[in-house]
Amino acid sequence: MTMSLPLIKNYIDGEWVESDSTTFGDVTNPAKGEKIATVAYGTAADVDRAVTAAREAFGHWRETPPLSRARYLFRLKDAFEENFEEIAETLTTEHGKAIDEARGEVRRMIENVEHATGVTTLMSGYTLEDIAKNIDCYGHRQPMGVFGCIAPYNFPAMVPWWFLPYAVVTGNTFVLKPSEQVPMTQTRIMEIVDEVGFPEGVINMVHGSRDVVNAMLDHPDIQGISFVGSTPTARHIYRQCGVTGKRVQSLGGAKNIVAVMPDADLDQGMPSLLTSFYGCSGQRCLSGSVLVPVGDIADRLVAQFTAASRTVRLGDGLDEQTFMGPLISAAHRERVLGYIEKGIAEGADLVLDGRDMQVDGYPGGFFVGPTVFDHVTPDMTIAKEEIFGPVVSIVRAADMDAVVDLINTREFANAACIYTASGAAAREFKYRVKPAMVGVNIGIAAPMSFFPFGGAGNSMFGDIKGHGQESFLFYTDMKVVIERWY
Repeated sequence: MTMSLPLIKNYIDGEWVESDSTTFGDVTNPAKGEKIATVAYGTAADVDRAVTAAREAFGHWRETPPLSRARYLFRLKDAFEENFEEIAETLTTEHGKAIDEARGEVRRMIENVEHATGVTTLMSGYTLEDIAKNIDCYGHRQPMGVFGCIAPYNFPAMVPWWFLPYAVVTGNTFVLKPSEQVPMTQTRIMEIVDEVGFPEGVINMVHGSRDVVNAMLDHPDIQGISFVGSTPTARHIYRQCGVTGKRVQSLGGAKNIVAVMPDADLDQGMPSLLTSFYGCSGQRCLSGSVLVPVGDIADRLVAQFTAASRTVRLGDGLDEQTFMGPLISAAHRERVLGYIEKGIAEGADLVLDGRDMQVDGYPGGFFVGPTVFDHVTPDMTIAKEEIFGPVVSIVRAADMDAVVDLINTREFANAACIYTASGAAAREFKYRVKPAMVGVNIGIAAPMSFFPFGGAGNSMFGDIKGHGQESFLFYTDMKVVIERWY
């Protein structure tokens, strides 16, 4: 007897409902290459039902005092803590990342819930008496209606919660579209949301692919969209939101560069270097992509980094000893392998080859091992395009000017990092480079929930970034009241 696999449902108006779609996709355990669930690729009608529920819930939710709205998040935070390990295990099962990384992701998700509870301070407006004779002025931040999020596959738990808690705590209602590749994590999270007892229609979720995305972008009752994903899609979403008059924060791809100065302490820096390049199997917009030794440290860095890369343990992410899990899918594995072949064809020196990596007990897994190219030139494809895998391109640089030029001539400006013992070098680096997130002796690190997340250039479309205090600007409109009484 064959066990039936679960069919992932939508969460609309406080109910679990099936889509009317006739198109379905597979959810796969990437460590085993096995199907574990089925998800319907939703329709415009599914989106309209969710938006209608959210629109109808908005009036009452908007009138709920901010502190009362925050209390739902306090309860939700406790519920997430109680289910912490189950969320992390679900995440690893459908995504593949190492369980310790999954735990870190769930922790960052919860931290955004915690930060959003500061609404009574962070949503406050301002006033000024006597802007003219007997006239006072007030500025009130008001919620706007229904907001939506289109989330990526690489952080199934965390990324939607860069946006959702801030939207609802400020009095808006919400429609979430998780990635169709990893729908199970947010489904479990929404079960917890349902148990906490948010009013019906305040938080909704529709699964699907392109049709759902386009329906959200075109829907007249959605006031704003938050997106994280590739740059071509981010640009499309930004443009379409402009056409339909929506607010938008659209975070795109990256080609993050890590510079290592001659005075850097390689022994201290190596653990964070490995995590920067191989965390999440390189499938994150804050992965290191290009390693740049500066001056005479080059040979020593290449040797030490390559040796350390050989120690990275691949395996099922649920194994506590695994450092790096599989890629998300067979198709993405082929894409990454294609970039490795491109690097070889263009003349880079392949010093560590991860193409034929085998993991005992997981013959069907989508694994690619740590891969290192040396003597990469800035014009090579692997030095310019986002690979989104565990492939490191080493571009040697003569001095700081060469490093800055390399960073500022990439098409992306998401993040960059420098390792150095010199405060002067660190200051010059962070002053001159274009990326909006900069690390010093820490690798490519993500800002905490109370600082903004987002790049510049082709890595970010829109002017208000994810989480941090800025979120309260994105999800509210400033109403200015000028009054005089006789």
